[in-house]
Formats: sequence, C-alpha cells, structure tokens
Amino acid sequence: MHRRPFVRLSWCILGAFVGIGVTLVIVGPPQTPFLLASLGGSTVFLFGLTRAPAAQPRALFGGHIIGAIAGIACYQAFGDAVWVYALAQVLALSVMLISKTVHPPAGANPILMVYVHAGWSVLWQPVILGVAILAGVAVVWSRLYPGLSRYPVAWLERSPPSTFWGGWGQ
Repeated sequence: MHRRPFVRLSWCILGAFVGIGVTLVIVGPPQTPFLLASLGGSTVFLFGLTRAPAAQPRALFGGHIIGAIAGIACYQAFGDAVWVYALAQVLALSVMLISKTVHPPAGANPILMVYVHAGWSVLWQPVILGVAILAGVAVVWSRLYPGLSRYPVAWLERSPPSTFWGGWGQ
C-alpha cells in the first residue's frame, strides 16, 4: 500500500482537481465563484485529510450550513457593518462547537455571506449543492484507487471529538 507514495499523492491531487473542478462547473457560474471559496479548504480535507473528524459528513455539511445560515441571518437582520461580520463569525463558531460540527473551511462562510449580501437562496445553491457535489466526488474517487481510505470514514463522527474547547486533549 505505502510502496508507491507518489502515485497515491498524485491520485489525491487529481481527485482534488476533479472534485473542485466539477463543483465549480456545476454550481459556480461566473458571478458566484467567490461564494465557493470555502469549498477550496473543504477539498483539502476531503482529498488530503480524508480520515480527519472535520472531513466527515457531519462536520462537512453541518459546518457549511451553520456558517452560511449565521452569515445570511446576521446580514439580513443587521446589514454589513464590521460588528455584523464579527457577530456572524462567533455565532457560527459557537453553534459548530456546541453541535460538534466544526469544519474549519466553513468558518469562511459567515464572512462571505455578509460580504456578498447573501439571500436565503444562496444556502441551497451554491452552499448545500456545492458541498454535496464535492462530497459525492470524494465518495466515488476514494473507491477507485485500492488502498485509499474510503470517504466517508465515519458518517456521524463528532468534530471536535471532545468538549475541551480552545485547547488540546480530552
């Protein structure tokens, strides 16, 4: 399995290219690629850190949805003042930590949503649809090369696995 690390690395890199490429083609018309920026970080987790708790579906979908909702709700309620960006960010982080759905790339979503003055339709397309397509490619891609960790490793794995917030350990 580990005798050909360059081949495995190349397969992961090619998978990341295909995954984000397909996602951008399907849900990223020219006016919205900025909204998909957080999916770049998700691509790193899905194809490079496949076994990480933050890469599993609970955190991937939960983090993106929570981050987008926080940003959209804060913008819709309060506009786009600097304090609104901060409020959206800490609201998203709080809910992700409490629900154990932390997906670091999704931490960009609150800021992105406020910045682009997002409406609720953005939650479906490009956020949920984009995450679903990227995850779908990861599921298929991880099964095509023998010996790779199959995605997902654990559908409902908690991220972080403990409640020792702001530090390391259990």
